[in-house]
Formats: sequence, C-alpha cells, structure tokens
Amino acid sequence: MSKLRLTLACWDYDRTRALADGRVQPEGIDLNFLPLHVEETFFRMLRNREFDVAEMSLSSYCVSLTRENPAFIAIPVFPSRFFRHSCIFVSAKSGIREPADLAGKRFGVPEYQMTAPVWIRGILADEYGVDPAGQHYFTGGEEEPGRDEKLKLNLPPKFKVTPIGPEQTLAQMLADGEIDALHTARTPSTFYSRPDDVKRLFPNFVEVEKAYFRRTGIFPIMHVVAIRREVYEANRWIAQSLFKAFSAAQAITYDNLAVTSAHTTMLPWQVAAVEEARAELGDDWWPYGFARNRSVLDTFLRYHYEQGLSSRRLQPDELFAPETFETFKI
Repeated sequence: MSKLRLTLACWDYDRTRALADGRVQPEGIDLNFLPLHVEETFFRMLRNREFDVAEMSLSSYCVSLTRENPAFIAIPVFPSRFFRHSCIFVSAKSGIREPADLAGKRFGVPEYQMTAPVWIRGILADEYGVDPAGQHYFTGGEEEPGRDEKLKLNLPPKFKVTPIGPEQTLAQMLADGEIDALHTARTPSTFYSRPDDVKRLFPNFVEVEKAYFRRTGIFPIMHVVAIRREVYEANRWIAQSLFKAFSAAQAITYDNLAVTSAHTTMLPWQVAAVEEARAELGDDWWPYGFARNRSVLDTFLRYHYEQGLSSRRLQPDELFAPETFETFKI
C-alpha cells in the first residue's frame, strides 16, 4: 500500500536530521524533507502555504489562529528554543546601560510579531518593569532593506510601530544611533564589524539566562511544527504519526550527545556543555509534548495578548491537534 506523500520544510537541526536522512520514517508517510532556513520557510508557508508541514514561528502561528478560517494546526514539537537575553543589542550612542534605561527608547525589530521580540518584550516587562507600550518600534530588514511583516497586523493604537525607509537596515541604524536598541533573532552584522558602536545589553547573558530559568522554569519556545489544516482534516492520523517521528529523531540526538568517546559536534567542550545542560535544565532539557510545556506556552500567550498581537487571550490547549495530547496505554 502506498504511503501518504508529504513535504516538510524545516531547518537542518541535529534533532531533525534523522527525519531528513530517513533513519526515522513517520508511520504511513513518505516524507519529502526540505532543509530551508527559517526565514524562507516562514515566508513561503505563511504567505503562500507551499508546504504540507512546516516549521513555523510560534508568534506567527498564534496570529494565524485568531484569523477567520485558521490555515494551520500545530503539533507540540518545538524545533527551536532560545533564551533571548543575548539578543537585546543597544547602540553605544543611546546611553543605555541597564534594562530600566530602555523605557521610552526607539526599538528596532525586523517584524513586530516575531517570536523572539515577543519573548524579549515580555521578559523585560515581567523582570524589569519595561512597559511594551512605552517604546516606539521601527520595523524592517536587519541586513537587507525592504522587509515587511509576513502577516498584516491590527495593533491597538497604544503600540507605536513605524516601518523604516526603503534603503535603511536596522543593523546600520543601530550602529549609527538612529535607533537605540534592537530586539532580534539574529546577531546584527554591526555587532562584529562595529564593536565600539553596538553592544549587548547583557554581556554576561549566560549567567543572566541561567538565573532567569532558575526563577521561572521557562526555556522559551520559538517555533512549532504546523500542518496545513486541510491536509490534517483529511488525514487526522498524521498529527500523531509526525509527533512520534519528531520525538524519535530527537531521541537519537540525545543519545549521540551522551557519547563521550568522540564528539558528535564541532564544539570542543561538548561533554561539558551537555553535563551543564542536564544539571541546569534536567535530563530532557528540550521537552516536546503538551503537558510539560503548558506553563511556558501560557506565559507566551499572555505576552502575545498583552502586546496587542492576539485579539483574545488564547489558551495553550487551543494550539495543537488534540490527537497529540495523550496516547494509548497497555
């Protein structure tokens, strides 16, 4: 019997590589794996719905759920998680030295609805009292001019969001002092090319992020795996099949990282990094599934609503195919 042919667009992560090379095959599915960078995957899936299944920005997915006839349904697989304190950059010309100095400043964001800035704004509000509505946001390409929001937004008037000029880039504007700070998922090129002009708000970000996790238990989720809703509705079994396959691929990575006879990555202190991750976050430090991530998701959904991106307060159990919430027992 022939299998269902599905195309999956996802970046080349260690935790998905067994799906890409065929070591793990989803039950009943012939998977065509496209290893695309996340910006391309998000753009093509959100604008044109080109793939059957795709890695997707958590924020963009949440925006899509509040629209009429939502186009996607996700499974609780999180290809990308990232502590984002390291991703707050400031202009040396801004005079910003600590989080409290951010109040009322000019913030650059490639897209206001990006997941990374949603987490950053929420963390700054919860941890440091920086009101997300107290800044002026400037959106556009970080390294290339002409970037637009992938999804049209209808924000409350209290949020001031202005596109930058057609020839401007946020990385250059930050270095030149035309914006005071940048919230982003990618380190701006000017952090390296103009180190005297662009700084991190938290130079000791690893210590800050560890302390944040110890206080909150939150390892921020960046991306989910989304299925085109019509594909899911026609074959609802694929949600569980894909969830099991992603989990099996991740288990291979956990096993490989535990090997100490030879490194599976080019990190010279891989063994120490793995031991540290276990000590700080637990043995399953990158958990998939709904139950263990409910609190993290609920925090993000609160931020999403508070920042004007959700027209209503979404609940965590609205995000995922219900077939993935539980499984059989013997």
